[in-house]
Amino acid sequence: MSSDPTTDPSQVAALDQIALRTLAQYDEKADDFWQGTRDHDVSQNIDALLRHIQGQPPFRILDLGCGPGRDLRAFTERGHVAVGLDGSSRFVEMARAYSGCEVWQQDLLHLALPVGEWDGIFANAVLFHVPSQALPRVLTELRMALRPAGVLFSSNPRGRNDEGWNRGRYGAYHDLETWRSYMTGAGFVELEHYYRPAGLPLEQQPWLATVWRRPEAAG
Repeated sequence: MSSDPTTDPSQVAALDQIALRTLAQYDEKADDFWQGTRDHDVSQNIDALLRHIQGQPPFRILDLGCGPGRDLRAFTERGHVAVGLDGSSRFVEMARAYSGCEVWQQDLLHLALPVGEWDGIFANAVLFHVPSQALPRVLTELRMALRPAGVLFSSNPRGRNDEGWNRGRYGAYHDLETWRSYMTGAGFVELEHYYRPAGLPLEQQPWLATVWRRPEAAG
């Protein structure tokens, strides 16, 4: 894994261009994306996050990469306090209207999150957009945003540790062992993993879902 690229201005500029191009594609295709995903059932993923959170609900949940707000509404309907975050201005607008939740517009490469705020972070189909160079820093920021013993759920399209452009969006497609190395390197403890969609042979399950805990000790 590469060291933090933020010390190299040329790498920072290159990463920012990747993020801008990816977000521009989401802005352009926002309505099509919503129509194509609004009926997706990700209750298995929501359940995986919630069952590992300690304490009594309602929980404070950050929906990282919330898109048009489908899962924000689902968390709210279950009685939790959900806040959305997305880099796409169109998605932020749509999510606020659809869910009624507070939604922040932030780029994954330039997060400004309160420390120790969240019981859970729901990162469904979003962290694969972070280039591997920046991933250690971003994961560390997410760990610090969780309260001690807080839980992060992540679902990403799996691959053979390749990354690049796909239909106008940048993606990094890690296998389980590589993803584990990034997560444990950022200080997380693994709770469980599974592949989706359920009930199919592994070769027909393109999504890798993992659940992680921030250790009890602060820091």
